[in-house]
Amino acid sequence: MSNPLSNLNPQPLWKHFEEICRIPHGSGHEKVLADYVISRAKALNLWAKKDAVGNVLIRKPASPGKEASTGVILQGHLDMVWEKNSDVAHNFEKDPIKPVIRDGWVCADGTTLGADNGIGVAACLAILDDPALVHGPLECLFTVEEETGLTGAMGIAPGFLNGKVLLNLDSEEEGAFTIGCAGGADTHVTLPLARKPVKTKTAFRLMISGLRGGHSGINIHEGRGNALKLLARILGQAQAKFAFSLYRLEGGNKHNAIPREAWADFSIEPAKIKAFSTFVEEAGAKIKAEYKAVEPGLKLSLDPFEPGKKDIPLTPKSRKALLDFLVCCPHGVVSMHPEIPGLVETSTNLAVLRTGAKEAKILCSSRSSAGSALEALRNALKALAEAFGARVKQPVGYPGWMPNLQSPLLQKMKEVHLAVTGKEAQVMAIHAGLECGLIGEKFPGMDMISFGPTLQYPHSPDERVNIVSVGNFWTLLVESIKSLA
Repeated sequence: MSNPLSNLNPQPLWKHFEEICRIPHGSGHEKVLADYVISRAKALNLWAKKDAVGNVLIRKPASPGKEASTGVILQGHLDMVWEKNSDVAHNFEKDPIKPVIRDGWVCADGTTLGADNGIGVAACLAILDDPALVHGPLECLFTVEEETGLTGAMGIAPGFLNGKVLLNLDSEEEGAFTIGCAGGADTHVTLPLARKPVKTKTAFRLMISGLRGGHSGINIHEGRGNALKLLARILGQAQAKFAFSLYRLEGGNKHNAIPREAWADFSIEPAKIKAFSTFVEEAGAKIKAEYKAVEPGLKLSLDPFEPGKKDIPLTPKSRKALLDFLVCCPHGVVSMHPEIPGLVETSTNLAVLRTGAKEAKILCSSRSSAGSALEALRNALKALAEAFGARVKQPVGYPGWMPNLQSPLLQKMKEVHLAVTGKEAQVMAIHAGLECGLIGEKFPGMDMISFGPTLQYPHSPDERVNIVSVGNFWTLLVESIKSLA
């Protein structure tokens, strides 16, 4: 692998990030990266421990004379979201991420980059490496499976952490301090399907691709297209005009990523092919016009499909139930926060659909900063699914993080930010989920803040991190640790 990041500053941070890119570390596959983190601790003769769920904690003793300082915890998550463009050959379980530099940004070659949260992890490792940094008692907490439901943070045992101040390094906007986030929970819908053989027809694959996707918390208010919703919209309209046989409809990969691609395999009488193709072209043109400002790369393709021997189409009743449910299933912003301008309060993401032989599995991921609103939304999703004869499971979600504008840590960090940059920091809450909510619930009284460099389009192959902002983030982190000591 080439070494495009070797000349970037701060070199200690970029050195570790480049190594992280070489190690596959999707959610549930963090062991090798966790072992690398532990190996770095051992090389520095530092205490390190892996807990029962796979989280890693490293402790670094205070600088001489700073032993009485308040203990500080630096925290990031080891896992990344595995997403790629459909035309890119990449095995995430084996292949390294290939970082490239474009116009002042580091991105990847057709895949997610893993700057979320590889930059935070690299920053922790670079801090541990620095023998000259003056600091109080330091702990670096590296959690697992953040992207699939905050599993690592949920599994932290009482007493695992000693520090009373936590710097979460998983934010994505330079110059901003995050002091609150939404809670969230998933809804798993299993819709029974019936299938029946039909006479051989001409089969096609209808696919929507080229959408921006993105994070279902950070980007949900931007009106980006959901490939599952758009494809169901076209086919839902088509079923009123054409008799077609649907084999499958699938799309989406992660609960916290807006679906970028979706496809449907179907067959239709040869005499109706031309009319159906014209209908799809016209429907696609309307959608492209509707989304031209936010989805300039939207593509709609209709290509021949060869059914296998095991491909049996859905009955007309099952086809209609599946399409009607997808058309009715909510997606996007449900309500805005009544007191904080511009902040989404409640939203939901129609995230993943897989059609099996006897059932369709549908995943919806919902968020809210109001627990009662989240409960009401999940009840509505359950009622909708059950009205279509589906089974519903709703696992326990994760809590939000209530902002504390009187936080002593916030006041200190604002002072450091002003001294370092000459500018006032923006203080904000976000609609995405952060591990701070769970950590704060497990360790009452923990004073927390989240910050990071500018990172755009996380959870999509367009993910990129701004090089200059990484340098500024590093300077702020170093000066904050000094000041807290």
